[in-house]
Amino acid sequence: MTTALHGWPPMRPNMATTTLPFSRKEKKTDRDFMVLNKAAVQAGLVTSSENYKFRATHDVRRKTAGDENTRSRTRRIPPTMVFGISTRPSTPIFDLLEHKYQDKWLMSRRQMELTKRQEESKQRRNPNTVYETRASLLRTYQNPVDEAPLWQLPKFKKNAKPSLQTFRSDPARVSGYEHFESDQISRKGKLGHGVYESAKN
Repeated sequence: MTTALHGWPPMRPNMATTTLPFSRKEKKTDRDFMVLNKAAVQAGLVTSSENYKFRATHDVRRKTAGDENTRSRTRRIPPTMVFGISTRPSTPIFDLLEHKYQDKWLMSRRQMELTKRQEESKQRRNPNTVYETRASLLRTYQNPVDEAPLWQLPKFKKNAKPSLQTFRSDPARVSGYEHFESDQISRKGKLGHGVYESAKN
């Protein structure tokens, strides 16, 4: 044992007896199926079996962030560029000593009061004028206004006519609708189509 270790330095108890070389195994990236599919189509392979054989003979991996093609390029910043918040302008000391801000605030308050008084004076009613009330408006005669007819396409005004006329004439139709509206008062139902109601005391 001594002859085998002749010329070696004495070993310390805390030193490791063996030191093996450490080699880091690089992890392979995932396969890039998009590039493989594109290459297979360009080669004229479209079926699943042909794609399977093509992938068995060809291998394309995704590019990592350290590759030269995918390495992000940093934008060059000019040396005169300044970062941060810009310095605000200095406070005008003469305006503070002369109470300029106070005078400006007082002037704005006076202007607001003047405009408010003008609006109030406009809203006041003149006692010499006569104003219409609701009762006076209801007493006045209102001219009857014919209701606007329902909108209809111009091409159907002459062609689209009813095929059956149940009234003998237009005056008969108008009088029939007037009688129907007056008869709705004594009938039941929301639309006045029900039976007649009994008299109420």
